[in-house]
Amino acid sequence: MLSVKMSATGFSSTCFNRSCSWKVEKLSKSKKQHEGKPFVKCSMRSSDRTSQSTVRIGVLGASGYTGAEVLRLLANHPQFEVTLMTAVRKAGEPIASVFPHLATQNLPDLIAIEDANFSDVDAVFCCLPHGTTQEIIKGLPMHLKIVDLSADFRLRDISEYEEWYGKPHKAPDLQKEAVYGLTEISREEIKNARLVANPGCYPTSIQLPLVPLIKANLIEAKNIIIDAKSGVSGAGRSPKENLLYTEVAEGINSYGVTRHRHVPETEQGLSDAARSRVTISFTPHLIPMSRGMQSTIYVEMAPGASIEDLHQRLGQFYKDEEFVILLENGVIPRTHSVRGSNYCLINVFPDRIPGRAIIISVIDNLVKGASGQALQNLNAMMGFPENTGLQYQPLFP
Repeated sequence: MLSVKMSATGFSSTCFNRSCSWKVEKLSKSKKQHEGKPFVKCSMRSSDRTSQSTVRIGVLGASGYTGAEVLRLLANHPQFEVTLMTAVRKAGEPIASVFPHLATQNLPDLIAIEDANFSDVDAVFCCLPHGTTQEIIKGLPMHLKIVDLSADFRLRDISEYEEWYGKPHKAPDLQKEAVYGLTEISREEIKNARLVANPGCYPTSIQLPLVPLIKANLIEAKNIIIDAKSGVSGAGRSPKENLLYTEVAEGINSYGVTRHRHVPETEQGLSDAARSRVTISFTPHLIPMSRGMQSTIYVEMAPGASIEDLHQRLGQFYKDEEFVILLENGVIPRTHSVRGSNYCLINVFPDRIPGRAIIISVIDNLVKGASGQALQNLNAMMGFPENTGLQYQPLFP
């Protein structure tokens, strides 16, 4: 059987059946043995699905952090083959000149997007900056499956987009088609989508623990306070003064106070769960580390609800999910425990203030918070097991 041990320093998994062809019913005995404990499940590896044809992948904006992370993950995907990569300033260069760590991959040279031929592409990861993506996606062939890692299609209300991003939405008809891609919450809609708006990193780390609790009426949808911290890679690769080593190292700073652009996205998802308007208090912070994210969330429990109720609800909601792990009581999630992986670790703690709870959620902002979730979404869109290409274990130390 498959077992997982959790501790404050991380987690390890052992799969004694290397074919990993687990079925849900085969886990029933294990679930009873590990009631209330986390475990990781293996589904059939795509390497066993030799009858499947190769899916040709384009990566738009391959010279950024999320583009590079997509390429790193795709190196382990047996069915996806990168046939097209674009980059504005790096057009004409091999990927090794931009990201030496990808030099061993057999990848095409980077080209300008206006020179791209999409006739040999089946699906696209769009890793372009906010505000530039709408018109580019609007001009792509209709046969393409698209996962957009920018914020351009995350907000259903285009007037809200203009308010928070400072410019009108340039593809309102396409916005109506877009499906918000928080995989564990919207899986069925994602499977049938042509265009998926990949969630932001902060909203992912916040919504995964809160949506199940709000839906179950175990916490109040008011007075939610979120203290979130991100590694510097979350700010992108463009050179900026505030991201210089001497500006970031040996310190911590808040940014986007009261006006961070992930606020409306997070409130949209929580409002959907509550079926009423939810407003949050959210403050992000930049931490001097390259990757990783922690959201510490303070909530008011519903009358009669207990910490045990919250823990049990999260355990039940995510019991069949591979990438969202509820830790054992008392174990504190750490960003080191998810580094380089697609996992989200969650736990719930009693606050010293009666009736309140503290929820801690950690992810790798570049994987589950961006490129890993994007690959998970495209797997679902193309009919592959969601974990294909994503079974990297966390890097520790």
